[in-house]
Formats: sequence, structure tokens, C-alpha cells
Amino acid sequence: MKHITHFILVAAAASLASCATSSVQTTESQASLTPQQVIDKLQDGNMRFASGHSTRFNLPAQVKATSSGQHPIAVVLGCMDSRASHELIFDQGIGDIFSVRVAGNVASDDVLGSVEYGTAKAGAKAVIVLAHTGCGAVGGACHDVKLGHITGLVAKIKPSVSKVASDPKSEHSGPAFENKVSAENAKRVAAQLRAQSSILSKLANEGKIVIKSGIYHIDTGRVEFLD
Repeated sequence: MKHITHFILVAAAASLASCATSSVQTTESQASLTPQQVIDKLQDGNMRFASGHSTRFNLPAQVKATSSGQHPIAVVLGCMDSRASHELIFDQGIGDIFSVRVAGNVASDDVLGSVEYGTAKAGAKAVIVLAHTGCGAVGGACHDVKLGHITGLVAKIKPSVSKVASDPKSEHSGPAFENKVSAENAKRVAAQLRAQSSILSKLANEGKIVIKSGIYHIDTGRVEFLD
């Protein structure tokens, strides 16, 4: 009986796998997309994710197909938050996204180098700086946390805290205030990428890439693009 049950389970798994998407990005498919088409593709993927209709990927097949190379269409610079996995929230498979993650989605030389590699060398067409609501790093900046290396990290977010706090119409504390800081920080970091990298600036000016900012709403699963 156990053998029969095992056979049925294996057969069912094989049937499901045969119906799952196993295609991956290729040199040709990457090259065929414009930067705006990549943004559209990510927006469509997020709509599927947020509505509970995510694509079923044949991950073993994608692992095999990407073992000889990768051709991601986007670089996403986001927070390390466990609730904001880029591939999941944009409904993308293995080999589709370069995912750069650091608390507070802040910029550094290492981050700049990673984004430059993903675009100038590997051909990604879009760069998205993705913040999220309920961000602990932003909360740390708002509350002036001082603890080990966290102190230096949140210092990079404080200019965004100051900007939002200077708006007389804005809240000056609480979750709504911190979420506004998260959005402002994403826009600020996107501007930093352009200003601090001549490579990214040149690619953007030539229309070869687009650099955008956005915020992921952890309560709805939706990504809101900010520019």
C-alpha cells in the first residue's frame, strides 16, 4: 500500500511539474525588452502576486536551464526584510532578477558596484530601489538608534527623516510618518545611484536602463512605484 501511495504522489508531482512554467530569460529575450516593458512586466507580476494568482514555476527545470548562464531583466535594490522577497512579490522565477538586499535599501560603494555589474555587464534593463512599509531600519533612523554598526547604517537614512519632518503637513512620529520616510529614502537612494555612478547615469541618459523607486506595502502585497 505504501508503494502505491508513493507512486501516486510521484505521478501527481510529475504532472504538476509538467504544467508549471520552466522557461527562463535568454540573451534574446533580455535584449528584446525595453526598460519600460521590464517595468510593465514587474508590475503585472506584482498584481498576480497580490491577487493570489502567482505563476507556478518548475524550479528544478529553471535551475538546470540557468546553470550555464543568467540574463536577468532587472536589478532590485531592497531591504533585507524577510517579508519582502523580490522574486516572490514580483512573481519572477530563477534567473529573472538581480536581488541586492541590505537593511534600509541604502547605497554604498559595494551596492553601486553590484548595480553597475547587473546593468552594464549583465544587461539588466531596469533598476528599482524598493522600500517597504514597517521598515525596522527606517524606524531606527527615526528613533535615533545607536548600536554597533547599526548606527552608521541608519545615519544614511536620517536625511530622509529630516526632509519628511520638515513638512508642516506631515505627521512627525508613528507608523504613517515612518512609511513616508521609507518612500522618501527610496527616492533619495535612486537619485544617489544616478549621481554617484557615471556608468548608471550614462545608461539612463541613453535610454538603455530606467532607474525607479517604489515602496512595497506589507499589508496588501502591492508595490507602489513612486516616480
